[in-house]
Amino acid sequence: MATDAPVPSLPPFWRVARRPRWIAALLLALGVAGGFAALGQWQLERSLESTVVDERETESPVPLESVAEPQQVMTTDASGRLVTVSGEWMPGDDLVVTGRLSGDDGSGAAGEPGDWVIRHVVTEGGASLAVAVGYGPVGAGIPTLPVGEADLTGRYVPSESPQISDFEAGERTAIAVAELVNLWAEPGPVFSGYLVLDDAPAGLETIAAPPPEQQTELNLLNLFYAIEWVIFGGFAIYLWWRLVRDEQEKIAAATNAETAQPAPLN
Repeated sequence: MATDAPVPSLPPFWRVARRPRWIAALLLALGVAGGFAALGQWQLERSLESTVVDERETESPVPLESVAEPQQVMTTDASGRLVTVSGEWMPGDDLVVTGRLSGDDGSGAAGEPGDWVIRHVVTEGGASLAVAVGYGPVGAGIPTLPVGEADLTGRYVPSESPQISDFEAGERTAIAVAELVNLWAEPGPVFSGYLVLDDAPAGLETIAAPPPEQQTELNLLNLFYAIEWVIFGGFAIYLWWRLVRDEQEKIAAATNAETAQPAPLN
């Protein structure tokens, strides 16, 4: 009964790799990988150098009309900026927004629960602006507030979505300009954002409105190229290993062929 010939084991990897041709191939692979690594580092430096940091000035008050226009989408430059505006309070348009917090005072905390009082001011240019003038205890209602002309300073922030409010439960929890224009008697042209007053009137507490966080935008294309070059470098080393491995298997196959040859007849 025939039996399978024993398969010789592969020669040790490093015995094959120490041969001059494979040492030379390894040096070549290391050189190629080093070149790819240098290209990857260059691309990474390019990515960091081209990183865009939002360093806009937001803490020096400017006139609202200089950074925003009625009936226009809020720009990045206007969002979160301290602005000044003059106008006149519209009687009968004050309302309460429930389920709010006093705001982050810079400590990272969201603040304490309270109701925000939202008012309607018409600017000297004839445009409507929603103003969050302050907050009070839950259910306290609207205190007696100033009327007539107003000179205001505060942070101009984007409108919220009206979908946040639960109208079926009779709750208004969002400061949504799209909703307010339907509640005001004479809205006219309207600013798309609202103002958070930096000094609440008597009877209310000031809503904390911290500066917007600086945002960093990394150049992802250069970062992708850097990762790509590193992968290419790793592939060069892998290719050398694969070639040495093939040589191992070739030596093993040749040895197996020699042992399988029949002995010569006398």
